[in-house]
Amino acid sequence: MKKILFVCHGNICRSPMAEFILKDMVKKAGRDGEFLIDSVAVSREEEGNPVYPPARRELNKRGISCDGHKARRITEEELESFDRIYYMDSSNARYLQRLFGDKAAKCQPLLSRDVADPYYCGGFEETFRDIEEGCRLILEEL
Repeated sequence: MKKILFVCHGNICRSPMAEFILKDMVKKAGRDGEFLIDSVAVSREEEGNPVYPPARRELNKRGISCDGHKARRITEEELESFDRIYYMDSSNARYLQRLFGDKAAKCQPLLSRDVADPYYCGGFEETFRDIEEGCRLILEEL
C-alpha cells in the first residue's frame, strides 16, 4: 500500500483538497485499495476545524465529498511512516524543516511551483486545477 500525505499551513484548504481529489481519482481508476491518503497542517491554528467552506464548495461542485475532515498538525510518526509527503508551497517546506530538521528532506513539493493559498487570494478554482494537476502526476507515477 502506498501511503501519501499532503501538507499545507492550516489543513483546511489545499491539503484536504489534495487528499480528497486524489482519493476521488484513485477510486475512479479502481485503485483505491492501493493507497492510504491523508492530509495535515504544519501549524495548529485550525486544529479541529472542517474544510474551509469555499474549498468545500469547490470540491462539491465536482462531486467530491470532504465530510468528516478535521484539521490537525503533522506528527513525527506520520513523517516517518508515509511513503510520500507533498507540501503546497515553500513556506510549508520551511515549517517542515523547522519541525523535523533533516528528516524533512523526504518531503517534496506537489508542483514545481507554489500552489497559491486560496484562503488569502480567494482563487479556489485555480487552486483546484493546480492540485488536480499535481495529483494526476502522482497517479501517473505510481
